[in-house]
Amino acid sequence: MFRACLLLLASLFPLAACSRAVAGPLVDVAVIDRDTGQWLPSYPHRGDQWVAGEPGHRYAVRLTNTTGERVLVVLSVDGVNAVTGETAAPSQAGYVLDPWESAEIAGWRKSLDDIAQFVFTDKGDSYAARTGRPRNVGVIGVAAFREARPYYRPPYPSAPAPYPPYAGSRARPEAENSAKAAGAAAPEAVTQDAIASRQRIGTGHGQREWAPVGSTDFVRARRTPDQVSQIRYDEPRRLVALGILPPPYRRLHRDPAPQAFPNGFVADPPRWR
Repeated sequence: MFRACLLLLASLFPLAACSRAVAGPLVDVAVIDRDTGQWLPSYPHRGDQWVAGEPGHRYAVRLTNTTGERVLVVLSVDGVNAVTGETAAPSQAGYVLDPWESAEIAGWRKSLDDIAQFVFTDKGDSYAARTGRPRNVGVIGVAAFREARPYYRPPYPSAPAPYPPYAGSRARPEAENSAKAAGAAAPEAVTQDAIASRQRIGTGHGQREWAPVGSTDFVRARRTPDQVSQIRYDEPRRLVALGILPPPYRRLHRDPAPQAFPNGFVADPPRWR
């Protein structure tokens, strides 16, 4: 079981922070089907990344910190914060990952001890739809933040400061930040197939599961996220209708190819009758 620290108290206003270049994403995001144990491959389509979710299957969002420092990840599922249940915004609570740490977030956080499992279900049965928020069903997103470092003050007042104080920077308003995190979904192709006209599945509020975490403090280096990423999902037949998956996907998914080494040893043949 992977460990994750739950952020309960985090300040958006650190004393100071130095700018750091970002060579790549702070956090890698993947979706895992917990019933099959398979990582769901992502398919690019019109600027979005899509995964095919099997209705009724449980899933987890795997977060991997790719840096040598702590990062905060605010996880949004169907436009809902997976920790607090609020309509998601980057300024909210999330998970703190230690350097190089990976964690599988498998459900809605109910307490420090347990979760309600993520499960692919009909859109109308999704947690977001059942709580009156169906607009953003079908998307998993993360907003990742670097941690602020203490501002170094030189021993002599005459010595120049190595970095300008954080108070002199200009951060965009939080409303604009939320809009950036939400992202602009690419328009879908209009087809004659009714399956392609609307979202088919969402994320349900599944069975309770023991998944303990701890709490920690985290001071964000700045108000706006250092990374905003999202993955869209739907059932395979709609992705086929949209042209994201090839038509034979369902058959190949149901009937896997023969395996050369399905078992370990040679079994005795059945006796003739």
